[in-house]
Amino acid sequence: MARCGQRSFSVEATNLIFTLVRHLHTNTVALMTMMWIVFTLFILSPTDSVRLVDGSTHCAGRVEVLHRGQWGTVCDDDWDMRDAAVVCRELGCGEAVDGQVWTKELQCRGNESQIHLCPKSYTLKHDCSHDNDVGLVCAGKKYSVRLVDGGGHCSGRVEVLHRGQWGTLCDDDWDMRDAAVVCRELGCGEAVDVLGNSHFGPGSGPIWMDDVDCSGSESTLKTCTSAGWGKHDCNQTKNFTTQHLLISLPLLVGGPRCSGRVEVLHGKTWATVCDADFDQQDAEVVCRELGCGAPVEVLGAAAFGRGEGQVWTKELQCRGNESQIHLCPKSSTLKHDCSHDNDVGLVCADMVRLVDGSSRCAGRVEVLHRGQWGTVCDDDWDMRDAAVVCRELGCGEAVDAVGKAHFGPRSGPIWMNKVACSGSESTLKNCGSSGRVIKHDCSHDSDVALVCADSVRLVDGGTRCAGRVEVLHRGQWGTVCVEGASVIAAVVVCRQLGCGGILSATVSDTAGSGPIWMSQLTCSGSESTLKNCGSLGWGKHRCSHLDDAELICSGTFQ
Repeated sequence: MARCGQRSFSVEATNLIFTLVRHLHTNTVALMTMMWIVFTLFILSPTDSVRLVDGSTHCAGRVEVLHRGQWGTVCDDDWDMRDAAVVCRELGCGEAVDGQVWTKELQCRGNESQIHLCPKSYTLKHDCSHDNDVGLVCAGKKYSVRLVDGGGHCSGRVEVLHRGQWGTLCDDDWDMRDAAVVCRELGCGEAVDVLGNSHFGPGSGPIWMDDVDCSGSESTLKTCTSAGWGKHDCNQTKNFTTQHLLISLPLLVGGPRCSGRVEVLHGKTWATVCDADFDQQDAEVVCRELGCGAPVEVLGAAAFGRGEGQVWTKELQCRGNESQIHLCPKSSTLKHDCSHDNDVGLVCADMVRLVDGSSRCAGRVEVLHRGQWGTVCDDDWDMRDAAVVCRELGCGEAVDAVGKAHFGPRSGPIWMNKVACSGSESTLKNCGSSGRVIKHDCSHDSDVALVCADSVRLVDGGTRCAGRVEVLHRGQWGTVCVEGASVIAAVVVCRQLGCGGILSATVSDTAGSGPIWMSQLTCSGSESTLKNCGSLGWGKHRCSHLDDAELICSGTFQ
């Protein structure tokens, strides 16, 4: 389709013009008709009559149309995917992938080449304002992969476009690295899960790809290696499916992967959310979209620090069952006058946990997959794998990686085996493995376990169970002041680290650096972590680093 000043003509229109031209010198009516056609095509029909504004690309954003020399918006009332399809086609942006409901009623049939060719009503049925402006996401010019039958643009059966025909992928050897490429290509953030055996139903037509092998860094799925186009030993019951995230909304900042300050993308900038306008139903949707477990806690008063930029100007009114936050109803204005002191924080359950240890940062490794917790086999498990789990849980550094069901075996599925992390992954699920569809030769006697440093560590003492006490807060290690500290606090630290009992608690021989996080500790002795003890408050003290606490515990983790 011609764009940017060029007008496309149908064959019928072109033939009509040539016929009229032959009769111009004898037929005044033909001359008038010719002038009217030219006037209609070049004057009344704009050469660039629609655009998408304030999105990340020219194929996404608020829909605006040119009328009598002025750009205006479109009302969401009666807007549907047929209207969206025409806009995407006119802009050369492929298929419509998300017609988000948001001033003049269009009545497109869906097959028109340009939006000004669609039928329109002469009057509006609805009273609209700019709060009802339509937004649209098209697939984009280079769109060659899509997700089908999953309820949204970012979830469903994977299909690829080859030689003008959509076809499926076989699930042989498909893993999270392959899924990561699809997610990135679609602008859908991180891959959350890989599901084989036609989880979203079998496809039809050709099976285009099999034995796909991506490194995870490719920009498109087509650049990954495979058995070759159309070469496979699969049937349509083995179509690969995936679920993944729309990265535009939301984000958790300032905490571990599934915890932090809630931020949403508004236009092209990130905005925080007011704690007075965020409830449990909103939290359900955010946690679900981020691929985390259920909401654990909604925190107000900038619990994860004050954000920057603007506070979001709308109130979320989620029902709690939406798959993505942009699908939630929203009010046009906030009920409350909020500042960054009111930024809301959220803690979601992690997709990995440590069970039956002395604290949440020590124990048997369990992974949540398809709604069920299962274990990890200890084959090839090492400190790089452990480092990823500790980081994902916000538990500091890995201390020990052990197998042989050290914290006891469990029943249920063994989800992962021969895990191969580089150590830099943000989640355990992003590491390579022999598969998460029970591909293993293990028993629960081989369940893997580990100990993380949690949010406390002992440094400069020669072993991990002796040295200056340091705690992790807001991503930064700092010291603990001995002022007001008791032997009970020392007992909590030794137990938290799996280091036995307390041998000595003194002032450190070596002064620390950075913040002094805790002072005037009051522990009952039953706390699982030092952070659960009372204190003056984070960063509140009357100490110097000459008062840094030091401990020697009785043992080491075996």
